[in-house]
Parts: sequence; C-alpha cells; structure tokens
Amino acid sequence: MKGLFITGTDTGAGKTYVSSLIIEALRAEGHKAVGYKPICCGGREDAYALKQASGDEVDLERVNPCWMRTPAAPYVAGMFENRELEIPSLVQGCHDLASDHELVIAEGVGGWMVPISKEYMVADLARDIGLPVVLVVGNKLGALNQTLLTVQAMRAAGIEPAGMVFNNLVDELDTAAITNKGIAEDLTGVEVLMDVIHGQESVEAWPFEDLIG
Repeated sequence: MKGLFITGTDTGAGKTYVSSLIIEALRAEGHKAVGYKPICCGGREDAYALKQASGDEVDLERVNPCWMRTPAAPYVAGMFENRELEIPSLVQGCHDLASDHELVIAEGVGGWMVPISKEYMVADLARDIGLPVVLVVGNKLGALNQTLLTVQAMRAAGIEPAGMVFNNLVDELDTAAITNKGIAEDLTGVEVLMDVIHGQESVEAWPFEDLIG
C-alpha cells in the first residue's frame, strides 16, 4: 500500500483542505490517487471534498465508511449514538482502496490523540494503517505549542513524522504566524514540505511524491 496519512495539530487545522490539494496535485501528475476519511463526525463535508478531489472515482461509502452524526470525538459520538466502531474494518477499508488505486491519501479525525474508543486513538489508527504521516499545522498564535506536543506524541508512539505542511488560516499574518514555520522546523527537526497560502487552490506534487517513493 502506498500513500500518506494526514493528521493535524487540531480540529480546523485544514487537514481536508490540504489532503484535497495533495490528491489533486498527484492526480495532475498522472497518479491514480484517492482520498480516504475513515471517520466523519457531525457533517460529512470532508468526505464529499475528498471524493471530489479523487475525481469522483470512489463511492462515498468507500471514501468514508463510518459517519457519526454527533459533532464530537468518535469515542464521545459513539457513546451518544450507542455505537461501537469496528476498527479492523476501518484499517481494511484503506487496504481495499489501495488494491484498486495507486495511492491512498488517508485523513485522520481531529488531532493526533483524539480518542476513537477508550483505548484507541487516531495515533493507533495511523500506526495500524502504516502509511507515512504528514502533520498539517494550522498556522496561528499557539501553533508552536501544538506542533511540538504533536511531534513529541508521534515520536512517543514510535512514528517519525514524514514532514509538515503549514496551512495559513488567514490572509493577514501576525508575528507568530510569520515565524512559526522556521521555529517549528528548527525545534523539531521535521521538514516543512509546504507553506500553503490562505485560499491557495493548488500545490506542487513533488514533495509528496518524494515521500511516497
């Protein structure tokens, strides 16, 4: 299986936006890339966005096999809806897509340590899927703390980040947003693969092609 697992420093960091840009860039270079959002909580907009970025080649149920209507962490949503997630099927769903497509860009839910069940986090899902992990940083005041904590937690789980994408959440950048990228790269030793301008509509594929091999 080839592809990437996209996680974020927080809900709202821009995982779906960046994942969609990556999928579109890879497809523009001739790769058969598709998106995978194993879990959606609340709305299903993220799954629709990945489906569209994938050229609508994949049915929505394959892009997003688990949709929980409660806008909360999956563990909490499961309690409200009296549902227990079938985690092996979420991992298998990624493998099934990979059997039909060259590359799978899998997107987590929320941040790295969001609970899927009481004892199973997004970090565990990323480990079990086994793709290189790219961290999307929502660039704002406070992003350094979130980035350092996330990278620390990734390494504690035995996963070395493959790279970071800084997603600028607004047009006007303050001092923190201007300096965050360089400081985060220096303090973590993790390469910033791309700096996405607010509202950017396309990215280059090559940084991600290099990761995927």
